[in-house]
Amino acid sequence: MSEKLKIGITVGDVNGIGLEVIIKSLMDNRVLEYFTPIVYGNTKVASFHRKAIGVQDFSFNVIQHPDQANPKRANMVNCWQEDVKITLGEQNEIGGKYAFLSLERAAEDLRNGKLDALVTAPINKHNIQQDGFHFPGHTEYLQSKMEASDVLMFMIADELRIGVVTGHIPVKDIAGSITAEAILQKLRMMNESLKKDFWIEKPKIAVLGLNPHAGDNGLIGTEDEKIIAPAIQKAKEEGIFCFGPYPADGFFASDTYTKFDGVLAMYHDQGLIPFKHIASRKGVNYTAGLPIVRTSPDHGTGYDIAGKNLASHESFLEAVFSAVHIVKRRREQGELVANPLPFRRLSKDRD
Repeated sequence: MSEKLKIGITVGDVNGIGLEVIIKSLMDNRVLEYFTPIVYGNTKVASFHRKAIGVQDFSFNVIQHPDQANPKRANMVNCWQEDVKITLGEQNEIGGKYAFLSLERAAEDLRNGKLDALVTAPINKHNIQQDGFHFPGHTEYLQSKMEASDVLMFMIADELRIGVVTGHIPVKDIAGSITAEAILQKLRMMNESLKKDFWIEKPKIAVLGLNPHAGDNGLIGTEDEKIIAPAIQKAKEEGIFCFGPYPADGFFASDTYTKFDGVLAMYHDQGLIPFKHIASRKGVNYTAGLPIVRTSPDHGTGYDIAGKNLASHESFLEAVFSAVHIVKRRREQGELVANPLPFRRLSKDRD
């Protein structure tokens, strides 16, 4: 378990703050004691960002593939050779094109076992759309790439962990997508992840309602009573320790969330708005359900502050260390399960 992990890092939109938070995270050589970073991008683009934020004493070790990584340096795989025109703070096709080149190369190495985990810098979900990427975001792309039947967007920050039933879909489609089976499947995935990835033996999970006041006994919608509550009961019958549905506003306002190991929200903003407020720039987006480990910071491309040396790297660094911890927990659990202590019945006669 003492072997340093190789953590792949994508650069995200090259016109955003991705490379700024990456450079700031890797400038402190102390982080290299815990993992070997392998950034997928381009050294010229990285130098442009480094100069833009006034960083002098930092450079990447250039490699062709992860096997060449120097464990004592921040490494970079050059994913393209051509010169790129960087227009910081601008949303354009260049940002999307090179974000995808970075992601595609890193995902391939991850799938082939060349990396131990992947941390993705923010992309723009609009300009990255192109041949090879027709997905709402990272989560759906990696689900397809890793051939996973389902995934859970799981936002984590210390003891706060919030997952969502529906992710990147229009608000008008949410109610129609909330089914008992969808809720049950997400509860199964959350329960399994809390056990395997966070080592919580008997996770306690809260389930939020869909409607205001969780439907108010059917007065404000019937989904909570007819769909969500039966799904919770079914999950309990399967041995999942879950409760609800809770009205979302009071649940967070009264700090009830602190009494649970995980919270399942019905839709994106219901879970992510309180999460980002509570996490205070230290939140991490973790994709549970994949055969590999992928995390990302909980912020976007930050076009408005790109190149101004204003971006905080706290969330990105949390994402890296979360990936390291989850990989190690998974591996250690695998070792324990693979080599269990033999069972012997104690004899009543001990002479």
